[in-house]
Amino acid sequence: MTDHVDVLIVGAGLSAIGAARHIQLAHPGRSFQLIEARESLGGTWDLFRYPGIRSDSDMHTLGFGFRPWSDPKAIADGPAILQYLKDTAREYGIDERITYGTKVLGGNFSTETATWTIELEDVATGDRRQITCDFFVCCSGYYRYDEGFTPRFEGRERFQGQIIHPQHWPEDLDYTGKRVVVIGSGATAVTLVPAMADKAAHVTMLQRTPSYILSLPDEDAIAKLLQRVLPDRIALPIVRWKNVGQQLLIYNFAQKRPERAKKIIRKLTEKQLPSDYDVDKHFTPPYNPWDQRLCLVPNGDLFRALRKGTGSIVTDQIETFDETGIQLTSGEHLDADIIVTATGLNLLLFGGIELSVDGEPVDMPSTMTYKGLMLDGVPNYAFAIGYTNASWTLKADMTGEYVARLLSHMDATNTRQVVPVGDPSLERRPLLDFDAGYVKRSAHTLPVQGTVTPWSLRQNYFYDRRLIKNGPIDDGNLKFADAAKAAPTEQTTTA
Repeated sequence: MTDHVDVLIVGAGLSAIGAARHIQLAHPGRSFQLIEARESLGGTWDLFRYPGIRSDSDMHTLGFGFRPWSDPKAIADGPAILQYLKDTAREYGIDERITYGTKVLGGNFSTETATWTIELEDVATGDRRQITCDFFVCCSGYYRYDEGFTPRFEGRERFQGQIIHPQHWPEDLDYTGKRVVVIGSGATAVTLVPAMADKAAHVTMLQRTPSYILSLPDEDAIAKLLQRVLPDRIALPIVRWKNVGQQLLIYNFAQKRPERAKKIIRKLTEKQLPSDYDVDKHFTPPYNPWDQRLCLVPNGDLFRALRKGTGSIVTDQIETFDETGIQLTSGEHLDADIIVTATGLNLLLFGGIELSVDGEPVDMPSTMTYKGLMLDGVPNYAFAIGYTNASWTLKADMTGEYVARLLSHMDATNTRQVVPVGDPSLERRPLLDFDAGYVKRSAHTLPVQGTVTPWSLRQNYFYDRRLIKNGPIDDGNLKFADAAKAAPTEQTTTA
């Protein structure tokens, strides 16, 4: 790793690999480096190793637009996704630009020199060093990689079996013939139950509140048909657009007609369960569809485990752990050899990196986001976060494309720095307007969004394509300049 690069990218997962490829395509002469705290690439798909780990959206949209997913399985397992990322990084030589085992602690931007000075730490030794860059891109995701969220459970220390969080799954765990209780009702829990049920004596999903769960085929029939009659270069983009439209259609329908959406989901759920199953208790949340993310189960695997009796769902609250399991407030006791706390994630936007401009720390909770990918008052900086109502990569990929376009504009105008400049009087609201526990727990630490374009997040891929992918770079909200000693160029605009 050199002491200076043109573009420094934090992370080595989906977002980072995508951003690197877009910069590589648009600016073959620019140097770039990826900094990864862990010892391997893949991000989420390398970190999580629990049984059944898979995508919760189709791979035709979760995969890259520049390297379409061609495998028959549209809902893919973790190892297949990780291999896809490794193959992508190797194909374009991005894997040779990754520095592993290095954590980014912070960065200070100098308006005098128009450069970032980034503080790095060797994870193994604790040694620190600095690197400078012209443009800083954070693709670290938005949750903590070193710990998941586990609420305090009364009596936890009394339990004589194993307690495991899915984020730190033991490689040697043998649950054959064991009684397993999975605490949670989100995507991880509904994945674990059917994945463990074939070997475990029994798996119980213990939930306080139900989630909306939909069954989806793991193979896309239309994709298979198109790939039989058309070359992949034509068929796969068609499938991607079809799935983008389908995701948005379902989301908008649920938002505009929530009662109708509830009835449809309930009817589909009833068809997958025995006639006497208590759907109201176990599958009817107290909120509307898409107030939280829907849980997808490929080929109805969760429902199949419930029908076979190898898995079950209990909707109740925990009173205490004891030596042999969990005592519930209803008086029921769940015997367990292994308890899995699939209780969620802890948010950590930007990987906890401390940012400053000319030595002044950036106060994240008071900073507004621009187009959901830059920060008001922070020059030469972009970050990637995906959609909450669609595949992560759809938004993250556009962020990489946008950074490449922005750099091209700066080249054309001979400018060295760019900063979003917002109106301080704009109304502000939470960045992630999403009713999930992991979001609500950390909302006070995140930047905010505005209520008008381009300071608001629309969670709409087609809208964002017009705004981010195809909209003008110089839109009246960006200030372009050379360095502090130089006067702003003619491209300077104000909000």
